[in-house]
Order: sequence, then C-alpha cells, then structure tokens
Amino acid sequence: MPLEIRIDDLGGAEVADLLTTHADLMLSLSPPGSCHFLPLQGLKVPEVTFWSMWQDEALIGCGALKDLGDGTGEIKSMHARQHLRGKGHGRAMLEHILAEARARGYTALYLETGSMDGFIPARRLYEAYGFTYCEPFGSYVEDPHSVFMSLDMQAAA
Repeated sequence: MPLEIRIDDLGGAEVADLLTTHADLMLSLSPPGSCHFLPLQGLKVPEVTFWSMWQDEALIGCGALKDLGDGTGEIKSMHARQHLRGKGHGRAMLEHILAEARARGYTALYLETGSMDGFIPARRLYEAYGFTYCEPFGSYVEDPHSVFMSLDMQAAA
C-alpha cells in the first residue's frame, strides 16, 4: 500500500473535512487565541503549497509549506488521521516538505506548534529531524501555549 503525496487545490470535500478535523483537534488542545492553523481559505494563497496524502484512494493526511518571502519557509497544517498516527505518515509528509524546501533553496524552515502534552509527538518528530527551539518568528509573539522551532537547511544537508 504505497503512499501518494500530491499537490492539492483544496477543492475537494474530503480535504475540507480533514482540515475541519485538524482545526477541531487544534482547538481542543489550545485556547482559540493560541491556535495558528490556517483555515481552508488561508491555505489557498499563492505563497502556500498544500499537499494531501493518500493510501489506497483514502485521504490520510496533509501538510503545507508557506514561502516566507526571504528564502525561508514555514511548515503548516501537518496532520495525519488519528487512527493512523505512529505509522510513519507524519515522517513521510515531513520528508516530502523538507525535500521541497531543499529544491527551493530555502536556508531555513520554521514552524509553530503547541506547548501542551498533546503536541509531544509532533515536537519529537521535528526534533528527530534536527529542528531546534527558537524565538517567535514572523508575526508570531510569545505565547505560553506555543513553541517555535527552526531548522537550518544548510546544516541539515
């Protein structure tokens, strides 16, 4: 059962449903003012590339990469269906995004994720790929419910 990761135009009902599931999960783990996921329309902007992940024609996950305009990018909307977590799907999507960032010549990648225990698996995944904790970037501000991470793409090469 090979995985297929493909650029998605965000036009399908299945993707919209998955993004609703993602938003609901984020809102169950973090206060609304501390949730920084992009809604469907926020992912439909030129600076964001969105990928859906499929296995046997079933949508199982997603991920996005936002071009920050300065030679760096931000990982957004990483999500795998709950019943499939721990099976390498998040790793597959992260590796896909990292490969795209390398192909674009990005010097660094950034991300924001939650500081609560429910986000420990996500933070461990990013740590395993060399991401380190950093100060808020872009328009983010300090928030006790958020952690910020970065990856120096040149050092990671």
